Amino acid sequence: MLWETLGTARDIGRLNELASVLIRYGFGDVLRRLGLANVFNVAGKALHWKHAAEITQLESPVRFCHALAEMGPTFIKLGQILATRSDLFPPEWTVEFAKLQNHAPPVSFELICKQLHEDLGCSPQQAFAEFNPTPFAAASIAQVHRARLHDGAEVIIKVRRPGIMPVIEADLRLLARIAEVMESESPTLRRFRPREVVRQFTHSLRRELDLLAECRNAERVAKNFKSNPNIIIPKVYWSWCSERVNVQEFIDGIAGRNVEAVEDAGLDRKLLAKYGGQAALKMILIDGFYHADPHQGNIFYMPENRIAFIDFGMVGRLSFERRHQVVTLLHSMVDLDAPRVIDVLLTWAGDPPLNCENLTFEVEEFVDKYHGVSLKNFHLSMMLTELISLLREYGLSLPPDIIILIKALIALEGVALQLDPDFNMVSEAKPLLHQLMLQRYAPDALAKRGWQAIVDTGELLSGLPQDLQQLLRSARSGRFQLHVDVTRLKAFGNQLDRAASRVAIGNVVAAMIIGSSIVMTVDGGPTLFGLPLFGILGFLSAAVGGIWLLFSIWSSGRWK
Repeated sequence: MLWETLGTARDIGRLNELASVLIRYGFGDVLRRLGLANVFNVAGKALHWKHAAEITQLESPVRFCHALAEMGPTFIKLGQILATRSDLFPPEWTVEFAKLQNHAPPVSFELICKQLHEDLGCSPQQAFAEFNPTPFAAASIAQVHRARLHDGAEVIIKVRRPGIMPVIEADLRLLARIAEVMESESPTLRRFRPREVVRQFTHSLRRELDLLAECRNAERVAKNFKSNPNIIIPKVYWSWCSERVNVQEFIDGIAGRNVEAVEDAGLDRKLLAKYGGQAALKMILIDGFYHADPHQGNIFYMPENRIAFIDFGMVGRLSFERRHQVVTLLHSMVDLDAPRVIDVLLTWAGDPPLNCENLTFEVEEFVDKYHGVSLKNFHLSMMLTELISLLREYGLSLPPDIIILIKALIALEGVALQLDPDFNMVSEAKPLLHQLMLQRYAPDALAKRGWQAIVDTGELLSGLPQDLQQLLRSARSGRFQLHVDVTRLKAFGNQLDRAASRVAIGNVVAAMIIGSSIVMTVDGGPTLFGLPLFGILGFLSAAVGGIWLLFSIWSSGRWK
């Protein structure tokens, strides 16, 4: 059934490639648990698998991440996204997923040069005054080269990896079908919203593949920080940009990983941490458009205590209502308001858990332990991590956009703490959260929302007569249908159908046994081994039917 669902002609080749990798890594795990690792080693040598013996010794998270790395850019990027899903995976898995950030070997210069010639209309050596063929950096989607324009400006050239689009599109189609199967066939996996996760991943990856989108994102963030001289966003050189190439200003600063060099350069680490925290809160809570991958490689420290953000291929977006929910959650956590924390979490989780009372008790206990703790000892990342772990214990998952937001907040606080161990994101956030809550319930904001509610109600009432007229017309013409989809009732009906089929087969088997017994007592007719042929055939048919019936009961898991 899975093969029929996935096996479209155009994707079978890619499916075989992925299956071979997964079987090689997953089969080793199964054999090791069965104590048959030696058999796997022999099979690996026969099939020319590399490092087959080592694979059997790897832990499951490590093995799975190695498989993702071999499966190509789509799955490397998927692993990087899964690294943010601490609500779905325990720490030992998310740690391994995060390591996929570095699994990106560079592409040969010949391939890059050929693609650049197609996009630029000439060779990179002709288009730029200088072009360094050695990659400055390599990632799963693109790689970066340094260059200099003819006007002397130092730039970086980001080039999408040649030939990855057909492979990625095939992978995305396969992932979408797998998610559909998971959601329809497994109630356990359905709560993780696999189709929603794949849909969000698909949108994010396609945006990241369009390097023009990254340029637009960078300019949007630059516009939001236009009045803030402490934040630098690289300039985009649009005349050289296309879907597969973008050219941006080269940022010559201290890399975020090199914290020791900050003091050597005479920069104020505390001030840098403060500016970074304020920038993050503004992007998330005010602009609703933020850098969703703010790891240390995407942050640079500049002279005069300025901070530069680069690589806006992955950004997060928050609607006005979502921003209000985030503000409410953070404000309630800071103010230790457990009921409001629970309200927001259950809104995000969708269907409330069966043991909602237990969850409420544990959230209240979680919040209560921070009573009496001074503000400087609050760490937002620690609180969010504990909260996500608690939700995972109750089988609740959060929407993908919220998980990406939490991951960005945790990463940014981690970068700030490396600069200043005394930095406190809660202290920076609290005044802004109070301000935003006051703005939310200010008289003019309430009046605006009230007027919008009146307008919406008026439109609903004005359209009501027409809707009722259409409903009555459908009822008179006999076209009115009421569709009720009761999943459990449907499943019960399927069980009844299977039970009735088994009863029917059982009756047929019994009738054949009785009929064959009668035939065996009647003289005449063809014989086999001195016995009536039709009687023998009847008994054989009854035996086949009985075996099928027993196998059907056993395979359904209801054997008693």
